Amino acid sequence: MSFVSERTDFEPESPLFALILSNTEVSCIPGVSGAGENPESSFFVPSLDAELIINGKLSGDLTPNTPTGCPTPAAITRSMMDLTGIRPLMIASGLRPEVIVPHMQLGEDAGGVPHGKEGAVPHARLLFEKGKWIGEFLSRSHDMLVLGECIPGGTTTALCVLRALGYQAKVSSCLVENPVVKKEQIAAAAVEKVKARGLTDEDPLAVVSAVGDPMIPVAAGVAAGFRGKLFLAGGTQMLAVCAVIRALGLPVPDVVTTSYVYNDASASFKETAAAIGADTYYVDPGFETLGHAGIARYAQGEIKEGSGAGGSMFLASVMGYAPEDIRASIYEHICRYAK
Repeated sequence: MSFVSERTDFEPESPLFALILSNTEVSCIPGVSGAGENPESSFFVPSLDAELIINGKLSGDLTPNTPTGCPTPAAITRSMMDLTGIRPLMIASGLRPEVIVPHMQLGEDAGGVPHGKEGAVPHARLLFEKGKWIGEFLSRSHDMLVLGECIPGGTTTALCVLRALGYQAKVSSCLVENPVVKKEQIAAAAVEKVKARGLTDEDPLAVVSAVGDPMIPVAAGVAAGFRGKLFLAGGTQMLAVCAVIRALGLPVPDVVTTSYVYNDASASFKETAAAIGADTYYVDPGFETLGHAGIARYAQGEIKEGSGAGGSMFLASVMGYAPEDIRASIYEHICRYAK
């Protein structure tokens, strides 16, 4: 199997990698998310990942690695930024802990639970407009943008949005055993909430406001404003973004992920992408043969993707870096930052 699933002849002159950092209270529900050392610490993962990607190290004792020692995908993204020389952009949207590295701050609070009585993202329309402005701004200096996400609990909110927009999707998980039952219970309640409010796919931002998360409207806004080639980097979370973009009547961007999400039997990445009309790419980095026990857990179904890791490897490949150089850089950084 080739490193990248399909050949792309797109040769960017000024590529950029950006990452949206967000929180949702869904990640604090026990058993739903595997991000961080425990549900309570999941809220710190986006800030920690941003710190690792920008600074190449963490300033405190708290780490974004899993309890099993599986390294954060931010270490992969950091390695690709070092390899390509790209200076990434961090975008904070609905992020509760403070980010200590340079970033673009869009404000708003963390997302609420989608099955609660209140709206999960009250200011979704405002976040969409802010994202659109960012997309238009970045178009002035970049012809290609790889846009990733870091939002613990985001697969569950993605499921809620996809189901509410009419897609019979199944989403992935950073856990080896996908907590499908818990996610389905939350999604079912979210769909009932949407129906009770009389919301439909004719107003997808209202659906996001009711049951989504703060990452989705920003990513959709960036897609609406960016005039170059856009790749959404992530797993099933980015398919929810694509569903919103399609419902808005806008061109659906391509999605890039890892083979671990693309081939996840507990999810429906390929089928959902086809239903939405999103073209997809995946990267198969062969982590099971890299020689590091922690990163090999990706091939066993843990983490799988996150912080734009798949997209960052895809970007390096598009820029002409060979698979062996990409793998060597990842191994070096994993050994250095995520022992």
